[in-house]
Amino acid sequence: MKRLLGFYCLCLMWSCNYFDAKKVSADDILVEELQTFSWNDVDEYPTFDVCDSLTSKFDKKHCFETTLLKIIKTNLSVQDIVVGEDVSDTVLLKIIVSKSGNINVRNIKSKPQTREQIPKLDSLLLSSLDTLPKLYPAIKRSQQVTTEFTLPVVIKID
Repeated sequence: MKRLLGFYCLCLMWSCNYFDAKKVSADDILVEELQTFSWNDVDEYPTFDVCDSLTSKFDKKHCFETTLLKIIKTNLSVQDIVVGEDVSDTVLLKIIVSKSGNINVRNIKSKPQTREQIPKLDSLLLSSLDTLPKLYPAIKRSQQVTTEFTLPVVIKID
């Protein structure tokens, strides 16, 4: 009987510690949260009004890129570009969309032959972005964030 009573007391003391709450600091929670999500991915990509009806993340990204390319292509097609040789190049625009919805071009990469044939290419590309409709920034964890991406623009002049 003494052993049973001793075992009961031991279990009682041990089980009381089981219910003790451990305090976790806010800094520890923040560090753990920051390690669990990807900094390179956003919840919603930048978008235009025409893309609002789409629901999937991939479709919205595709709509944004397609709309941007269409605007650039339309503006370049009305330009009077005269070249001495055929031009076929994929120009890479490194674009930044700020958290306030402003768009800036950080870098334009093209072949040296393309730059030689179309010396005003950079200014033509930049001016084509002046006619963009309202742009909404990317969203990460319910916050508007700045994003950077590369947009390939195919230039083909025969």
